[in-house]
Order: sequence, then C-alpha cells, then structure tokens
Amino acid sequence: MRFMTIKKLLLSYFVIMAISCSPSASSSKNKEATKRPNIVILLADQWSAETLGALRKEKVQTPYLDSFAKKSLLLTQMVSNYPVCSPARAMLLTGKYPMKNNVYTNVNSSSAPFGVELPATITTWSDILKENNYSNGYIGKWHLDSPHEPFITTSNNIGKVAWNEWTPPNKRHGFDYWYGYGTYDQHDRPMYWDNNATRDSFHYVNLWGPVHEADKALAFFKNENQVRDINKPFSLVVSMNPPHSEYRTVPKRYYDLYKNIPLQTLLTDGDIPPAGTEMGDFYRDNIKYYYANITGVDEQMGRIIQGLKDAGELDNTIVIVTADHGNCLGKHDEISKNNIYEPSINIPFIIYWKGKILPGVDSKYLGSLTDIFPTILDLVGLKREIPSDIDGMSYADYFTNRKGELPKEQFILGNIVSNNVDKNTGFRGLRTEQYKFAYSRKGKKLEGFLFDMKKDPFEQKNLYTNEDPRVIVMKKTLLKYLKETNDPFVLD
Repeated sequence: MRFMTIKKLLLSYFVIMAISCSPSASSSKNKEATKRPNIVILLADQWSAETLGALRKEKVQTPYLDSFAKKSLLLTQMVSNYPVCSPARAMLLTGKYPMKNNVYTNVNSSSAPFGVELPATITTWSDILKENNYSNGYIGKWHLDSPHEPFITTSNNIGKVAWNEWTPPNKRHGFDYWYGYGTYDQHDRPMYWDNNATRDSFHYVNLWGPVHEADKALAFFKNENQVRDINKPFSLVVSMNPPHSEYRTVPKRYYDLYKNIPLQTLLTDGDIPPAGTEMGDFYRDNIKYYYANITGVDEQMGRIIQGLKDAGELDNTIVIVTADHGNCLGKHDEISKNNIYEPSINIPFIIYWKGKILPGVDSKYLGSLTDIFPTILDLVGLKREIPSDIDGMSYADYFTNRKGELPKEQFILGNIVSNNVDKNTGFRGLRTEQYKFAYSRKGKKLEGFLFDMKKDPFEQKNLYTNEDPRVIVMKKTLLKYLKETNDPFVLD
C-alpha cells in the first residue's frame, strides 16, 4: 500500500509538471499580452502645431485629422524639446534628454566623429514592448544612425555632409518589421531598405512618400506576407518626411487646393517678415506648398486610421499623431526649425484610445517628447517596466481621467553645432504656460530672451533683463535642469 501511495504521488507530480510546462501554461504571458492594446504612432516631420486645421490658427486644410481630433485628446501645448530631426526622435524613443541619449545634434557625417548617434545598447520603449510579446513595425524616416564611408550612393550623401545611412538589424531596437531609411528628402521618389535588405540593396519608389508609407501601413494591418505575429498585440510607427522640405515635390492635387487662395489672406501672423526681405519672400514663395504637404499628410494619416478601423483594430489601439518638430518657414527670420520660437517648438499632438482616453482639447498640459515613453508603457499596463533612469514622466492618469499633478514647465534646447561639436553652444531655456525664457550662445556672445506669450503670442518683444524677477526665478530652475540632464551649457 505504501508503494502504491508513493507511486500515485510520483504520478501526480509528473502530471503537474507536464501541465506547468505545457504550451498553454508557458503561453500565459502571451495570453496576457494579447489583451494589451496596439499602438500606432503617426509621426510627421517639420509640422508646426499652428498648421493643424482643428486649432483654427492658419488657413490650412486637415479635414481627416480634424475629424479624428474630435474623438481624441488634442494637446495644444506639446513641444519638441529639441526641435530638429535626430534629437527629437531620440527623445521620443528613449525618454531621455540629448546629453543622456547621445543624440545632442543632428546625426550626419559632421557629427559622426563625435559619436553622435543612437546607441545600440540604449533602452527604448520599443525594446520593452518587444520583451513583453509585442510585434513591432517601423515604416519611414529613422535618422538615428551615423553615416560612414563608403557613404551610401544617394543624392543627400554626395555633398560635403552625408546624411543617409542603413540601420542594421542589431540597431532597430525591437522593431521586427522594418521598412525605412535614414533621411532622404526626394519625397516624389523616396528610397527604402526593407526588412531583409543589405546596406547596398535599397530601392526607390516612384510615388509620393506618404502615399507609399500609408500603403505599407495598411499591408501591415492586413499582415500581408506575414510581417507580424497575429497572436500578439502590435506597435507601428509610420514616420513621414513631408511636410519637411523640399516642399514643391508635393502632388499637384494637394497644391491645387491652395493655388487660387489670395496670398495676402495667408499673411496675417505678426511674426512673418515683410516682403522684400530674404525670409519674408521665402515664406511667401513656399507657404502654399507647405500647406499642400500638410493636407497630403493629413489624407494619408486618415487612410491609415481608416485602415485600422477596417481591420477591426481601431477600438483596441492607442493612436498618437504628432511631429518631431515644427517649422518657421521664414517667420522670425528663421528658415525652418532648431530655434526657440513657437512655430519651431510647438507641435501637434493627438492621442486616441476608445473608451480610455478622455476626448477634448487641453491647453493646460505642458507636454514633452520625453514623456511619451513612460506614458505609453503605463497605458498598456507595463508601468513596472519603465526604467528608473529616464527623464520623462508618465501622464497616463491625466490622459485617462484628467487627474494628477501637471508639469510646471518644459525644458527646451537646441542648435548645438554638428561640426566640431561643442555642447556649450546653441540655446537652453524653459517654456511655461505664459512665458518663454532662454539663453542663446553664438560664439562668445550669450543673449537672453523672455517673452510673455499670452500678451505677445508672436514673440515680438523681448522682455529680458538680468534684474527681472521672472528671469531670476526661471534661471534657477533652468540651472536645475542643466544639472539633472548632464548638460554643460554655461549661463554666464
């Protein structure tokens, strides 16, 4: 009898072990993951918040996103903390400011000798999603890998500075499906490396970039060619280059929407230089083409959102629409971005999750690109996976129920030279709900700025003096940010 009891116990033990090691048990984590929402990030390049039609600031047509924004949370005070391509994208992916993520100026052959690029070893939110059973995809512009010789034989690599580079699989940060490029500005004949391409086997497409990238996104949702694991939730970034220059490669059907609009009706903002000046004429020559690119991007993003709906995925997908930075287009005598002014740093931000994200227009939340990383992970139930060393904060609670403390200011920086890189160059500053405060260094000269954006929305009157009480208080706060972000910029 005792032998039989032992035999039964051993049999029970092996049965339990078999069950615990069975596919159903080992896939419990997968089952938990399948309940998590998908994530789709639609990222445009060089798109200023004031040119989103829903905000009714400029006469630009964005009907698809205007409609989508009514069902979503639209944030009007979102900024690109470093308003130029590579640093902005690195902050979005890592949740860290530039001195911590190693992308403190644009990635190109000038900054390459200084090691400026996204490290393969740094943790991104996509790495964490990959570890937690997400199937990740990336389509479009990346611009985070340093060009090296022999340079890729594309048009933006033949001048004094090379810009474009292939991203090898070990540097794709958890994105299983890859269809992208470094940076390339011929929008009407874009080039791409697909998932299995080698460095020399890129290809061109005779189609406007956003149209082709929307096509690829729709194929991703349908899982054509089995590009993702349908048993897992997915994330997808679609990174469109327009409305980045070159503006005149936009399809004619979009430009035709603006060609007969009287130019004078588009010149109402107080920060546009007068006609006859270099930047004043640049604005007038390009504003209709810039708007046309935005309208084209709007339509293609609308196609992607409709594709999610058609695939039955929209209701369980967090959708984020934003940009890496804005565009002055001549305003403030600035040709595009990488400066302290609102058209450069204020970017569109729309976030949607049916039944979870409270819709509305919010002008209180002072959003930063670094906050996207922890907020995404928190929203999908991976709050415990948020690294302790990032700079961003999660505002998932605020997005879902409008509760919690909000940031009091945004740290802004930029314009660090990319040749002979000197971190003690460019600008550093703070942006609050009312004020813009910054220092800009050009050579040995340090200039201070203080704008009251409520009284002076076009930032025409610099109020800065060393003795101003607002300057004294904000300077102390700025020094704290510089210390916490390992930034060697000197304020004296």
